[in-house]
Amino acid sequence: MKTQKIFSKNADWQRLVVLKTNRCKRQKNRAFFVEGVRSINNAVACGWQIESFVYSFEAQLSSWAKDLLRSVQTSVNYALTDALMAELSGKADTSELIAVAVMREDAAEGLTLSANPVLALFDRPSNHGNLGTIIRSCDALGVEALLLTGHSADLYEPEVIAASMGSFFKLPVIRIAENETLLQFLAALREKYPDFQIVGTTAHRENSIYHADLRRPTLFLIGNETQGLSKAYRELCDLMVTIPMAEDSYATSFNVGCAATVMFYEARRQREKDIGMRQNEERLQ
Repeated sequence: MKTQKIFSKNADWQRLVVLKTNRCKRQKNRAFFVEGVRSINNAVACGWQIESFVYSFEAQLSSWAKDLLRSVQTSVNYALTDALMAELSGKADTSELIAVAVMREDAAEGLTLSANPVLALFDRPSNHGNLGTIIRSCDALGVEALLLTGHSADLYEPEVIAASMGSFFKLPVIRIAENETLLQFLAALREKYPDFQIVGTTAHRENSIYHADLRRPTLFLIGNETQGLSKAYRELCDLMVTIPMAEDSYATSFNVGCAATVMFYEARRQREKDIGMRQNEERLQ
């Protein structure tokens, strides 16, 4: 594999900087910045294409870094001075290794789903941390894919990847730009799963999530942090649910990441309880 040394802030170094900081340049190059041991390990383990590794040629690399440099096929690796590596990383403790990964195509029709899936759609997320948190919660609680719609926070922003704690590379996250594409996808789900339902989330006191049957194929619709679900999306829902709060609570709503996590957990709880009941019935027969 080719290794290119960088001693100054030349064109190669500038390209690495813009992949970290500039959304438009990331999209143009179809590449993004991955920093952190867990994120890099998961990117490799989940089969994401790594375009380059970046490290300091003045530093003593660990066996972990050396193994990745030796075993992962890349187009070109970049070896920087300590000073340039520290500036590129921007962390108090400079990262030993940074990866540049290749973006995947957004294709909802290519999803492979189970016989009884739970899915989520996040409309116009505006906060990178919230988006990363919801990706992590989806992965942790068995949500099979996350759809993103509307003009939103950049999926490939380093803050999103960091907040996901590695789940970014495991969970299919698909951006759907066109409303017609989304409607076609939802129609296909309804055709494939006759009991499929779309469940909207709201801070207003409507149906308690505890009373909703989430054992069916379900898509959760999650609204923008400030504006909630749009009128058009509310009209798509078969059911609107809310999370009951303590009567004497000063809080009137949850952070969107917290609310989504509770919704996903309730779906998983109901399904595991249902499985447990059926297993008990089988043992008693």
